[in-house]
Amino acid sequence: MTGYLAPRDVPIWVAAKPWLDVRSNDEHTLISYRIALALLQRHSDADAGIVLPAVLLHDVGWKMFPEEKLAAAVGPDAKYPELQREHEIEGARIAREIFERLAIPGIDVARVIEIIDGHDTRKHALTLEDALVKDADKLWRFTAHGVATISGWYGSSAKETLAMLESFVVPSILTDTGKAAAAVLIAEQSAMAWLAGLMRLTGSSQ
Repeated sequence: MTGYLAPRDVPIWVAAKPWLDVRSNDEHTLISYRIALALLQRHSDADAGIVLPAVLLHDVGWKMFPEEKLAAAVGPDAKYPELQREHEIEGARIAREIFERLAIPGIDVARVIEIIDGHDTRKHALTLEDALVKDADKLWRFTAHGVATISGWYGSSAKETLAMLESFVVPSILTDTGKAAAAVLIAEQSAMAWLAGLMRLTGSSQ
């Protein structure tokens, strides 16, 4: 476990996991965690002790709402957009209770909670750490896991999902590092979406 998570973050993950078994949030969280680690390598001035716990706990609030509403709470045509704000409020509450129970020394709990309480609906970043959490969260959507998951929510093809993400999500990425990562992930996932058709091309198709 400590080969993937920082030792300090293992008990946070164990405490968060029961709250993340909806909408593939457990897998989303672990992938976003490693994306955050990659972003931190390019932002050595950011505090990993704030970013990584915030990533692990940012989506625990979704557990408080009916699962059938969750996929329809996000995206350009969300039916329940109010849940985006409500899951942040619930997430901040749950995260605070987890920190009180774990009593891990050296974590600035107030700053972590501040990030969770606004990671989706607050469009600007309060700090560099806030920006990195927001970007790590969004960059998951462009991974193979993210594209497959979101395609499943909306019954869309990978090509359709990528087009939606590129127009709806890319403009909200905050750091230059995040924008570069998004461009690479989009290129790779776009290639995968088109690969079968391109491989079938022959000289007579030109």
